[in-house]
Amino acid sequence: QWLVAESGGGLVQSGGSLKLSCGASGFNLDRSAIGWFRQDPGKPGKEREGVACIRGNDGTTYYADSAKGRFAISRDNAKKTVSLQVNSLKPEDTAVYYCAARRGNWIFTTPGAYDTWGQGTQVTVSS
Repeated sequence: QWLVAESGGGLVQSGGSLKLSCGASGFNLDRSAIGWFRQDPGKPGKEREGVACIRGNDGTTYYADSAKGRFAISRDNAKKTVSLQVNSLKPEDTAVYYCAARRGNWIFTTPGAYDTWGQGTQVTVSS
């Protein structure tokens, strides 16, 4: 059974940084693509947003415009971990951050393309 679990969220001041981690079990990263998504429960009309994705076999990455230059996704296949370094955080980055996995190496930014989801980790940025 494919499982992923996030960790590393917290409360940080504007301009601060966090490192989010996604641990995978039940599969090897090189046979998957991993995406980081976020959703703010305080904004129920806003859809879950894909911020960064990585291809497990060769490390190819994709970033949403909102993440370019501030977020960095990386993987450690031996440790079955995908990390998301988030820098220069802004209050609008406040959200629950989810890790998701999909079979195969094509990367997508749409939540529906992923079939394995973690419970999420809260990131709160104070102004």
